[in-house]
Amino acid sequence: MHYPISYEEPMFRPPSEARSLILQPAIGCSWNRCAFCEMYTGKKFRIRDLAEMKEEIRGVGEIQTDIRKVFLADGNAMVLQVDYLMELLGALEKAFPKLNRVSAYALPGDLFVKTDDELKMIHEAGLKLIYVGIESGDDEVLKLINKGETAASSVEGILKAKKAGIKSSVMILSGLGGKRYSRQHAENSATVVNAIQPEYLSTLVLSYPHGMEHYKKRFKGDFEPCDIPDLLRELKIFIGATELDQTVFRSDHASNYLILKGNLGREKERMLQEIDAALENPGMAGLRPEWLRGL
Repeated sequence: MHYPISYEEPMFRPPSEARSLILQPAIGCSWNRCAFCEMYTGKKFRIRDLAEMKEEIRGVGEIQTDIRKVFLADGNAMVLQVDYLMELLGALEKAFPKLNRVSAYALPGDLFVKTDDELKMIHEAGLKLIYVGIESGDDEVLKLINKGETAASSVEGILKAKKAGIKSSVMILSGLGGKRYSRQHAENSATVVNAIQPEYLSTLVLSYPHGMEHYKKRFKGDFEPCDIPDLLRELKIFIGATELDQTVFRSDHASNYLILKGNLGREKERMLQEIDAALENPGMAGLRPEWLRGL
């Protein structure tokens, strides 16, 4: 049987969307200039034809009626115009009667250019969750990586979505500024997260898919990479500075050296103790075996 969806690879999704239907109304990322990100550098950003998307949705609905979750790819599908999003969400609701959540990647700028009423309308039409890579809450680091956002724009955009009822899952990238900027990156990232109070929070570790020298050339400053103890100390500073009520925290991506899971309102001290244990006795503290060689 021919599956009625065509994808333009490579395509990415959050780990929590593993069982979701993935649709691709946007190709690539509208910004696509971040120093650390190679996910969409091989793609030219474009928005797919709405009629084509609705036909794909209709086709899936004819063979899969039990779809409950849908994720909108690529890099920031929330850049789509409100009229486009509303028609897309309407088509999803019609095709999938059991649908209970639509989610998407978003840039903060995608959010604060939409009005409060527009975001509320989008939420009521079914978009319940956005994934936002804040990367850092430090303006100097954000400038060095050419993020195109500031701490203030991240807070403004996500809080605007939150006011409309849209939940957020935000990500901080450990090691992003290297040794020189590690402390300010950690402390100011916590400040931004505290202001947002996201429902979900995760940390990933900076990687170098095209080699460290490639990243250094794109980083607008002097970069000295963090070693594993540096990254753990940075994570400790970050978590220690958070003041969150009910945020679910995950540090369990393939890039993370130490797996941490919990509620940062109730389990902050336990997670800090686990980081201390990893620093003091890495062989016994739950560090992934493949990373022990780096200590």
